Amino acid sequence: MDLHSFIVRAKAATYVGDGKKLLSYRPGSHDLQFHEGAYAYMDSYFGGTDFLGQEVVYHENIPVWVMNYYGYILRPELITPSQAGHVIKVSLSAMYGEGRFLGGFEHRVDDFIYTDTSEGTHEHFTGKEWITYEGTRCYELVYHGGLVKP
Repeated sequence: MDLHSFIVRAKAATYVGDGKKLLSYRPGSHDLQFHEGAYAYMDSYFGGTDFLGQEVVYHENIPVWVMNYYGYILRPELITPSQAGHVIKVSLSAMYGEGRFLGGFEHRVDDFIYTDTSEGTHEHFTGKEWITYEGTRCYELVYHGGLVKP
């Protein structure tokens, strides 16, 4: 099994797939996990409307890949946190259905347009996702990550 494919499956099964939440590792955190063979994926984030988190993939209990992210509502009068979550889940589910998790993706959900753009590959990347409503950006998230080596 290759790392990129595992990451896509793990992301699809956890936040986007409404995966089972675990007991918090740290006070106030939201924690999700996915295991397959020798790989384990862990996503831990803080907050709700504005949030910060980290995803880590382990291979045989050794961290091999990490992504950090920070998302926030820019215009609360245009989008609620639940609307943003819905748009993100539907859009990312469509992207993961294409077998990928990095940018160059746009998806319409109701009156919102989700856009994701990034540079690099799963080995080293930076990116941004955002949601617009009637041409106005109302939510965005920045992310970066890649392989980690001892």
